[in-house]
Amino acid sequence: MTLRTPLCDLLGIEHPIGSAGMAGGTAAAPLAAAVSNAGGLGGLGSVTRQGPDWLREQIRATRAITDKPFSVNQWCFLLDRAPMFLDPCIEERVPSVTLSFGDPTPWVAKLHDAGILALCQVQTVAGARIALDAGADAIIAQGGEAGGHTGSVATMALVPSIVDIAGDVPVVAAGGIADGRGLVAALALGAQGGIMGTRFVAATEATAPAHGHKEAIVSSSADDTVWTDVFDIVDGLRWPEGISGRTIATPFAREWHGRESELRQQRDAILGESTVAGEAPERAHSAYAGQAAGLVHDVRPAGEIIKAIVAEAESVLARLGR
Repeated sequence: MTLRTPLCDLLGIEHPIGSAGMAGGTAAAPLAAAVSNAGGLGGLGSVTRQGPDWLREQIRATRAITDKPFSVNQWCFLLDRAPMFLDPCIEERVPSVTLSFGDPTPWVAKLHDAGILALCQVQTVAGARIALDAGADAIIAQGGEAGGHTGSVATMALVPSIVDIAGDVPVVAAGGIADGRGLVAALALGAQGGIMGTRFVAATEATAPAHGHKEAIVSSSADDTVWTDVFDIVDGLRWPEGISGRTIATPFAREWHGRESELRQQRDAILGESTVAGEAPERAHSAYAGQAAGLVHDVRPAGEIIKAIVAEAESVLARLGR
């Protein structure tokens, strides 16, 4: 059976699979372009300490490697304070922007004025209603199993709840998906595709900044993550209410999770350990990953990952059809 949905036509992709636009440089041009070249929607992260100029460089670098569509991830709560992060997307006329973590309304209109598709990632049904009213071209329903920053509602409950109110707007599932079985499950819930982050952190082309990040994912099970604020406290970032970061339970996370008030008091001392001003020392680096880490058993090129996911999904669909 051919794995294709209307989402593919909307985005101009071959397979209903995307990689998350992970921040911090993990999802830079090499990963985004590799996913797009393999027929998926490559996700390009926008948020790094280098600022908007780095993003412009990455957009151009992505286009130098692929002529296929990709999407740039943006945080609405950051755009509210620093709207210049969106400028490279508009000036470079990227195919689509993924908006998350905050009210996307003003940014959807600005993207549409520039002829850019607006994909809105949400963690609640209420958030989906806001994105739909804003005119989102697609809704990414991100469940709490996801790695990195996410909400608390599980993918299995969130996706069909949003499908039921989305009408003709396609819904894409994210959170807990790392293989063809998960993709088929998302389709069964009414989604038209799946976005994967953790699986693509463990791609050859990913440039995860944390030492041993890929190896930590490969060696972890579904039991080895924690949804926590400890790394945001160290980084000094205040996220929207209900959003925390899911990470491999590193020794630092185990030490401070549940002791957030104490951590705030110790933050300056911890930052003082670092050899890079304003950055956390290595022991306080996050290893963001979702519960699907237990399904990731190797590091390999993104193109091979997509090929394997598509083959498994098609096999599962054929088996269910029988």
